[in-house]
Amino acid sequence: MEEGTSKSPSNCESTVDYGDADPFQWDTREDCQVRQILDRIADKWSLLVIALLENRRLRFTELRREIDGVSQRMLTVTLRSLERDGLVKRTVHPVVPPRVEYELTSLGRTLHTTIQSLVTWTEEHQEEIAQARTAYDTRAAEGSEATAT
Repeated sequence: MEEGTSKSPSNCESTVDYGDADPFQWDTREDCQVRQILDRIADKWSLLVIALLENRRLRFTELRREIDGVSQRMLTVTLRSLERDGLVKRTVHPVVPPRVEYELTSLGRTLHTTIQSLVTWTEEHQEEIAQARTAYDTRAAEGSEATAT
């Protein structure tokens, strides 16, 4: 390995050698595969789709009805991306009109467990976050008043 670089499991090269205590588990460059995967699974629509598909199959219209604010186009793009990544399985039933159902793959189910941990953390800390937001907004408002005078 070249000095000053390290190779992560994602095959993205980091330009800094942190030894065994690498604070970055992925490369932040756009072409890094780990970053691309994180961008996909961490967007709000993907998280909601994965959460809704826990232990059940849903049709497109059911997903759209359950996800407040998602457009038909955005849900289509999200489902296709999740299917491409192997997280969601799409099944077309040969009936008239065609019935299409979506469900998590075994890989998607492992991700759901991780997402559930994130949701649990959020629920446990939502009051602290609300207090921090209020304090920040108060400081920001006071700061803007001070610069206006």
